[in-house]
Amino acid sequence: MTSAEPAATPPAPPVSLTALLARRDLGLRLLAGPEDVSIHWVHTSEMADPYPYLLGGELLMTAGVQLADPAHYVERVVEAGAAALAFGVTPVYDTVPAELVEACARHGLPLVEVPPRTPFTAVARALWRLMAEARLYELRRVTEAQQSLAAAAARPAPVPAVLGALASRLGGRAVLFAADGTPSVAAGREVPAEATRALRDLAGVLGPRPGGPASAGGDGGGLRLAAYALGGGDGLTLGVATERRGPGDHTIAGVAVVLLSLLTAPHRGADATARDGALVRLLLGAAPAEIAGTLGPGPWTVVHARGGDGTPFAAAGLAAALGTALMDTGGTGTGAGGRGGAAPGTPRQEGTTPGAAGPGGTAGSTALGAVRLLLPAPASVTAQSGWTLGVSAPVEAGELAAADAQAARALRRAEATGADLVRHRPGGLAALVDPDEATAHARALLAPLSEPLAETLRVWLSLHGGWDRTAAAMDIHRNTVRQRITRCAALLDRDLDDPDVRMELWFALTSR
Repeated sequence: MTSAEPAATPPAPPVSLTALLARRDLGLRLLAGPEDVSIHWVHTSEMADPYPYLLGGELLMTAGVQLADPAHYVERVVEAGAAALAFGVTPVYDTVPAELVEACARHGLPLVEVPPRTPFTAVARALWRLMAEARLYELRRVTEAQQSLAAAAARPAPVPAVLGALASRLGGRAVLFAADGTPSVAAGREVPAEATRALRDLAGVLGPRPGGPASAGGDGGGLRLAAYALGGGDGLTLGVATERRGPGDHTIAGVAVVLLSLLTAPHRGADATARDGALVRLLLGAAPAEIAGTLGPGPWTVVHARGGDGTPFAAAGLAAALGTALMDTGGTGTGAGGRGGAAPGTPRQEGTTPGAAGPGGTAGSTALGAVRLLLPAPASVTAQSGWTLGVSAPVEAGELAAADAQAARALRRAEATGADLVRHRPGGLAALVDPDEATAHARALLAPLSEPLAETLRVWLSLHGGWDRTAAAMDIHRNTVRQRITRCAALLDRDLDDPDVRMELWFALTSR
């Protein structure tokens, strides 16, 4: 039942052919096929077979310069997935060929006549303007929906209110399913029983969080269906059924998912209150060992994240997706050697004072988009769209400071390499140094050496200063090795017999 949008679909919303035909200044006329088709872009081609140059969803424009077999031409255009065909009369044809009209009618391909006074570029420009207007409309619709959902979340019965606002904005039905598939709360207009069953089945595809897919889409009962897993950890799922799916509907549903995840999270009890107290004591300077018993036996995992979509719900959505309420967005440090954030190992429950300093730390503000989270170690940390994550190794409560430093270094590695998620990996002393800093140090230290000298020094150090073995490994004379190593010592102004110098040079040679 799962469906996906075409990968080639552009970010701008498509435009209905009806809207293009309504432009009187263009003088377009529909000769065959339906007019309620969506157009994603315009493409002009005078090839006898345009199939290899079409992506699908376009309005193909041609003057028929190489139109030898209209029936075959239309078959290829339909096979390529074009949305419609526009035929310009003159200078090649005075009228649209009847064979072309019949072929389009037979295949259900919309055929539009472009009059001589209308250049193809005018049609393309009109389409782009309609797309820009549609995009502006969708942005306005999404913004208004976000405000409506936020207002609903503040009402006395927030969950039904959010579902009602969502159903109203999408013009359909919104249902909150329990973990066993039972509808618990619903809002919006009634839908056929077939659609209700299909929506329940679609929600069951998602499975419990975390681990299963976050969303799924499909069709049933003549409606478009979508299901989204909530992040509260109770296996709740949001189901939405609508007659059509607009470009901004997924974004609107995503806001509702974040709000519902927060609103349906398990109620806080005495254990959670005690845990918050332990975190506050840790922030105020208590030793980790003193609060380990209250915080929980562990192990715990620390996650550092940067990114999001810029909305106020981004960080909360990340926390909900990872299944935790322990989140710090206002004073995140960078682990050992942090740059002005809260002290390492001091994750803060959302709602505590931003920028509070822990033992040995200083209050400060974090970089835009930086978030720090604390999760029970068994939780599965997976890559999240729009976020870059650094994940620590599982630790006990007394080692949270070390885990915080691990997550900070992992995040820096992720940002340096362009990865979505990097986990801490034990790597000796080299793992304690930022990769960018290590590379810069290596380049500065080894700058006097040419590549042959640097490679000879690397092989020589790897073979513990063995002249003969280095010569054999590099297929050069042992005297050449001695000359090069002597030259390295002179250029670097270092004593290569000093073990500390050898260690530093080896680190630099393996970090460059």
